Amino acid sequence: QVQLAESGGGLVQAGGSLRLSCAASGTINRPNVMGWYRQAPGKQRDLVATLTTGGTTNYADSVKGRFTISRDNAKNTVYLQMNSLKPEDTAVYYCNFRRLGYRNDAWGQGTQVTVSS
Repeated sequence: QVQLAESGGGLVQAGGSLRLSCAASGTINRPNVMGWYRQAPGKQRDLVATLTTGGTTNYADSVKGRFTISRDNAKNTVYLQMNSLKPEDTAVYYCNFRRLGYRNDAWGQGTQVTVSS
């Protein structure tokens, strides 16, 4: 079982920055992929960015050039640096963990990011 603890959400003005963190605990198998998804009210949960233990990244087109995902494998922690935030980035951001080659994954409880115009 993997547990995920997120932190770093909040309220920021458009153009501002926030940094999200997610620490994984429990049985952490490698290789794995950790990342972030987001869900705005009335919308589906969508990919934001993912990063494997090997360093492969995947970003949503809408955040490329503004968001940067990174991780500390020794701490089993993934980060999301969000710059040049826009009101349309407002959503609940969820951390995700999945062991590569397996379907089962773990989700964090979510952290609210609100960007005011």
